[in-house]
Amino acid sequence: MNDYPVRSEQQVPMLLKSFRKARGMTQADLARAMGVTQQTASDLERNASSASVSRLLRLLSAIGVELVLRDKQADTKVLTPDQSETGKSGPLDW
Repeated sequence: MNDYPVRSEQQVPMLLKSFRKARGMTQADLARAMGVTQQTASDLERNASSASVSRLLRLLSAIGVELVLRDKQADTKVLTPDQSETGKSGPLDW
């Protein structure tokens, strides 16, 4: 599995289009999978930064891609033997 870090909104349209095409999907296929018009699918793909989170997640799901948020600081932290990934506290540790 490859990660594709996104550091600017300009990267998103290219990545979405690449994933869609890698799945052998046209924009019309994407539109059908999302239940929207082809024009809407095209607009979402080109202007993902202006899409609602809900619509973006639907688009990602339709092309088989997941959104992963990673704590950049945690990537550099070294765990001691008595710590585990599930035992770490984080932003969702309620």
